[in-house]
Amino acid sequence: MATKLRLQRRGRKNYAFYQIIVADSRAPRDGKYIERIGSYNPNTHPATITLDFDRALYWLQVGAQPTDTVRNILSDEGVLMMKHLLGGVKKGAFDQAEAEKRFDAWKNNKQQAVQSLKNKDEEKQRAEDKARLEAEKETNKAKAEAVAKKKAELAAANAPVVEEVAPEVEEAATETVVEEPIAETPTEETPAAE
Repeated sequence: MATKLRLQRRGRKNYAFYQIIVADSRAPRDGKYIERIGSYNPNTHPATITLDFDRALYWLQVGAQPTDTVRNILSDEGVLMMKHLLGGVKKGAFDQAEAEKRFDAWKNNKQQAVQSLKNKDEEKQRAEDKARLEAEKETNKAKAEAVAKKKAELAAANAPVVEEVAPEVEEAATETVVEEPIAETPTEETPAAE
């Protein structure tokens, strides 16, 4: 039986994630499988990969053939590197301790590269957020200036009308005001004419 390491689609429409499985090459994509060795979620940034390292290495050593995507995943996780190093141990090029030392050095370099990528992405995101904030501040400032200008125009349009009307009203009020003697109202002290 020819075994393959491949992806099995899961999830929903427009949000697929995958299980990394070992299956007979004749089995359907989402059908029966021998063993599930991990998962791959491309919807996150960076993609989330969980993998049973030892089982993946075992299946590669017994001859299971990975698909192209699974080969890339295994390469990123270091399974193919470990298989290569174990091949060197088997041939006698170096011992197991040297293989583990080389693998650890490779893994550390890989983690540093991934971390620097994450840092670069975070820095880029911060710069975009800052630029967006500055643009929003400029837009708000422009809107505030436009509103203040419009209010000033309205105040200027209303103010002359009030000032022009006010002197006329004062003149009319002074002309029509005639001082009349105040009539005394009867009080208790002064008897009213009966």
